[in-house]
Amino acid sequence: MKWLRFRHHGAEAFGLLDGEHVLVHDGNMFDEPCATGERVSADGVEWLAPCRPSKVIGLWNNFRAAALKNGWSPPTEPLYFLKAPSSVTANESTIDVPAGYDGRVAYEGELAVVIGKPTRAVAVTDAPAHIFGYTCANDVTALELLHRDPSFPQWARAKSFDGFGALGPVIETTFDVGTAQLRTTVSGRERQNYPLADMFFTPAELVSHVSHDMTLLPGDVILCGTSLGVLPMKPGSVVEVVIDGIGLLRNRFGTPAAAVS
Repeated sequence: MKWLRFRHHGAEAFGLLDGEHVLVHDGNMFDEPCATGERVSADGVEWLAPCRPSKVIGLWNNFRAAALKNGWSPPTEPLYFLKAPSSVTANESTIDVPAGYDGRVAYEGELAVVIGKPTRAVAVTDAPAHIFGYTCANDVTALELLHRDPSFPQWARAKSFDGFGALGPVIETTFDVGTAQLRTTVSGRERQNYPLADMFFTPAELVSHVSHDMTLLPGDVILCGTSLGVLPMKPGSVVEVVIDGIGLLRNRFGTPAAAVS
């Protein structure tokens, strides 16, 4: 099932994507949502981020191909950082160039895990029951902030500008991570194409590990990390992250220089 949040006639709502229509629901997406019987055209709604996380957790060095090429040692435990929840933005939204930062900004096409119920210190075998579903993500990064101060890597700041956490278009609850491929294109040119099965730590392992450090809440997001092909974007670039079985997340980065008045 493909769940989405949207705005229609000025009101926020959620529902199930059914072909070219949305089946509107009431209540809580994560706890016995109830169909209202209303159907609206998917073309007539404004996409919202598919969930409102209390925290966004991002993985570093979680793909074997990237580790091999960059000479990184395989991690013995998940290496992660936190992104501000205010960085989250929706499918088809524009990611603004940050004010006060004129350095390079990179895309990172990723799989995102969405938590479905309170999760604390769960075993790997129990973790799938705590996963509501999966969505596409673009984990945007202000590259030159990461190590600008050699005494303090600025992961949170570099990852947390408004719009730097694009999620969507839907949360797919039935998804096989082991067989899916992720592709990222930038203005129509393919830049990433990698199998999700190449992860060091599977989604269930990530949920288990992180839940032993902090309680995960419904709607929280774990970004599974990215693989080869990450590059800076130019203003005006359109980035599309496609994951088999989930859908296509599309965002524009800033405004083309020629269009600035």
